[in-house]
Amino acid sequence: MLPSIRSVEHTYEIPKFSITTKDIDGFYSELEGYHEVFADCFHRSESRGHFFKYMAGQFSELERKSIEPIAVNIKGGNVRAMQRFISDAEWDEDKISRKYRHMVNDDMGDPNGILIFDESGFVKKGSDSIGVARQYCGTIGKVDNCQVGVFAAYASPQGYALIDKRLFIPEKWFTKDYAAKREKCALPENIKFKTKPQLAVEMFTAIRDEGILPFKYIATDSLYGSSPEFINAVDRLPGVTYFVSMASDTRCWLKRPVVREKTYKYKGTVKTRRILEDTSKTPIAFIDLAKSINDFFWYRRKVSEGTKGPIMYEFTKRRVVLSKDGLPEKEVWVGHQANARPQAGIFVFYQQRPGQHSPCKVCLAERSAVGY
Repeated sequence: MLPSIRSVEHTYEIPKFSITTKDIDGFYSELEGYHEVFADCFHRSESRGHFFKYMAGQFSELERKSIEPIAVNIKGGNVRAMQRFISDAEWDEDKISRKYRHMVNDDMGDPNGILIFDESGFVKKGSDSIGVARQYCGTIGKVDNCQVGVFAAYASPQGYALIDKRLFIPEKWFTKDYAAKREKCALPENIKFKTKPQLAVEMFTAIRDEGILPFKYIATDSLYGSSPEFINAVDRLPGVTYFVSMASDTRCWLKRPVVREKTYKYKGTVKTRRILEDTSKTPIAFIDLAKSINDFFWYRRKVSEGTKGPIMYEFTKRRVVLSKDGLPEKEVWVGHQANARPQAGIFVFYQQRPGQHSPCKVCLAERSAVGY
């Protein structure tokens, strides 16, 4: 039984955008001023005009917001001209992005800001758009013909905004079988295959080096949390706490096991390797650790109001040592987050550098039934 003093009913309110049709009608005059900020990012006045029409189309109530419906419905729009703008016109994308992130910083920059990395899919009927393939589409929760983008977002108590993006291009698109499609889509020859975590690292590195947006936290899911490349990139930045999902079968020790050097000969050469002093002390999985923690050490909190009532979660944590290749690695706090209802649990992994007072790093582990 969870002690009543460990139950918190207060909910942290996430800023929400409440937009009505009347608000949208009033956006257009403001949009003109917003558009002017980026005027020097385009080489031609025609491109600047098409850029405004495209933005106006995105704010419209059109069901489909692709080029043709926008050009047909926005005053002064021309289908072929706008298609050429999207496919052939030149603009300084880096300059646009920097200006935009400066605006985000002006409105919602905060020392305790959060960088969020995640992907999203876009269902496509055809197969000619760059990167289209049968792959998992998160927006519909299944494999389908779609494009997938990896996105970076920024959040603070003042609001939230998307701040960068990369198109994920499946590896098969770089094979000989797709040469004709690459040429038809005008995919530059210098573009090489990159995994989703590599795209996230690329964005993170650019945002970090740019230094426009202040942030203290990073959040993402298990695809990136399981990527050594992503974690290593974040780890190199001091003072940042990260929240990343990890698999529930990730293994750890409750106490750091003793490791010793073992000397052996291999093909006449003397070599050494690290082994456990006591091989019987095997690491345990996060899921087993969660099951073993007494109810007294769990805290309950209402995280939001759902359509069927309040959504409650229970939290706990335990200091452990991560296992990598059967040997102890980082000393961490491992926390667990479980749905208080009798459903699947969610685990949380709090990582921190060795040392009692070092900054805490946090990771969320994937959903897995824990039998509460």
